[in-house]
Amino acid sequence: MLNYLWGGMILIAVVYGTLTGHVQDVGNAAIDSSKEAVELCITMLGVMALWTGIMKIAEAAGLMEKFRRAVRPVLRFLFPDIPEDAKVNEYIASNLLANILGLGWAATPFGLKAMAELQKLNIAQGGKKEVASRAMCTFLIINISSLQLIPVNIIAYRSQYGSVNPARIVGPAIIATAVSTLAAVLFVKLTERKGKA
Repeated sequence: MLNYLWGGMILIAVVYGTLTGHVQDVGNAAIDSSKEAVELCITMLGVMALWTGIMKIAEAAGLMEKFRRAVRPVLRFLFPDIPEDAKVNEYIASNLLANILGLGWAATPFGLKAMAELQKLNIAQGGKKEVASRAMCTFLIINISSLQLIPVNIIAYRSQYGSVNPARIVGPAIIATAVSTLAAVLFVKLTERKGKA
């Protein structure tokens, strides 16, 4: 679907540029945007490599395990249907930490592993493969709302585009993501209570 959407927008731009005599501007914009995209990718690659390396160091130093132990009560509250010794708890905790640090790239593999494990657990508990379990829905909602203390992506984008103070976004980002995460948790708990009633 997205391919059709992007293809349609490009086609509309070319047709409109041709009809209004600005086809040269469309071509120049495409070339300039391509250059900006490559520069942004290189910047983001450096930031991603740095933070992914820090995550690896934290893993090797045992900090990830300490974090996982620290968030166990939170995981029990959010995911009461998941057994305490299930492997999925490790993936969910790692995903949460990566998201809190603003490392969406590092969070994605953990999120995919968590969903795969939640699906196995869903089937083992008698659920249907085609229907997401309550734990799967909860994980997706929490993952999307994603509390972030360091919005690495936005800081990198602001830096790339010449912001005088790229990190100025940190305070507003913490407030916005805290509110979205609180709303997500409230939603999950209200629907959970409604389902039991």
